[in-house]
Amino acid sequence: MGKSITDKEQQVTYMKQRLSMFLGVLDAIEPESTELEDIDRLIAMVDDLDNKMQQFKNRPSTENE
Repeated sequence: MGKSITDKEQQVTYMKQRLSMFLGVLDAIEPESTELEDIDRLIAMVDDLDNKMQQFKNRPSTENE
């Protein structure tokens, strides 16, 4: 597992990158050919984003150290 991100700027950058990745996947989906598994993967990505956001909210910041 990688090093924890405790700097607020790094956390924001990480979340922006993940959200951008999600939006790219969402844009690439063809509504007419989307299957349930595709929707499940999108939901899992949103859940992962939410979990990471909760981790960042509860993680002590090192920006003042």
